[in-house]
Amino acid sequence: MTCRKLTRLVALLLMIGGVPAMADDIRREAVHFAPGTSGSTINGRIKGYNAVQYSLGVKAGQKMSVQLDSGNASLYFNITAPGASEALYNSSINGNGTSVTIPSSGTYAIDVYLMRNAARRGETANYSLTLYVE
Repeated sequence: MTCRKLTRLVALLLMIGGVPAMADDIRREAVHFAPGTSGSTINGRIKGYNAVQYSLGVKAGQKMSVQLDSGNASLYFNITAPGASEALYNSSINGNGTSVTIPSSGTYAIDVYLMRNAARRGETANYSLTLYVE
């Protein structure tokens, strides 16, 4: 990435409310669907620099749908493949709902977090996270 493109990306992130907060406390939870189902809705709450990382095992070729609903406009999620250094999907750029085709089998992370602007104000966000795999 050229310096000019990097500068534009940083400016864009600052215009949309900052950058993701660096989490003080990351709660980790494994997601398991009830027998005979392909999805689940998780209701949660985070505050400030805290975050939640949900892990979900999926197979290559499956389609994973993720929808995050919250009254706090600064709440987002990322989907990260196992061993990846960058997010496969970033909802702060692409919106709080997606369906992605899984490129490789493994345990994927869905990180729910507040952007830095909201985190530093100590905001709280109640949310509903719906996960579906087919």
